[in-house]
Amino acid sequence: MIKESLEEVRENIRQACRRAGRDPKEVTLIAVSKTKPVPMLREAYEAGARDFGENKVQELAAKKPELPDDIRWHMIGHLQRNKVHQVIGKAVLIHSVDSLRLAEQIEADAARKGLDVDILLEVNVAREESKFGFFLEETEEAARTISAFPHVHIKGLMTIAPFVENPEENREIFKKLYQFAVDIGRKNIDNVTMDVLSMGMTGDYQVAVEEGATMVRVGTGIFGAR
Repeated sequence: MIKESLEEVRENIRQACRRAGRDPKEVTLIAVSKTKPVPMLREAYEAGARDFGENKVQELAAKKPELPDDIRWHMIGHLQRNKVHQVIGKAVLIHSVDSLRLAEQIEADAARKGLDVDILLEVNVAREESKFGFFLEETEEAARTISAFPHVHIKGLMTIAPFVENPEENREIFKKLYQFAVDIGRKNIDNVTMDVLSMGMTGDYQVAVEEGATMVRVGTGIFGAR
């Protein structure tokens, strides 16, 4: 079941890339494994999944030792400052850096541990009150501030688009973030690259890929409904 679902998602990504004239190798599929038990993750691993996304630090920390070492863990949920020390060194990428205070905490904890931490800035493109993240007009200034932190490296941007019935409704959101990433990339800010665009989930990842996503976060489409 998981194997078939994974293959279907991969095929959808390949087709979206074909439509957009992109190479499917440019897109990383993150299997969103939050709330899922280890045997299900193992099944996805055996079907070739290597990138897994968790929403909660304690879940990531509990699952990591139970599963193979070559899994790349992604922290994709809202991260509280008091949990930062538990996730750095375990996640290859923190997608959800949504405030300067969180970035400062990551820098402090990373300095203490002598680690480098790769992050994405979470951007609330749709300005939804229920979502975390920088507004588009705040993001460049935040990036310039964080670029001075020696242990924190901005690798790109992440957004959580609104939950919609028709994925086409989110195309404009993805377009905006892509264009913004291109603009920031051209400014050549030290310690800031825009190589990663984490956008698109089960309901709209194909549209996100067509609009330039380099990482898509798919949970229900792989593991089924919670």
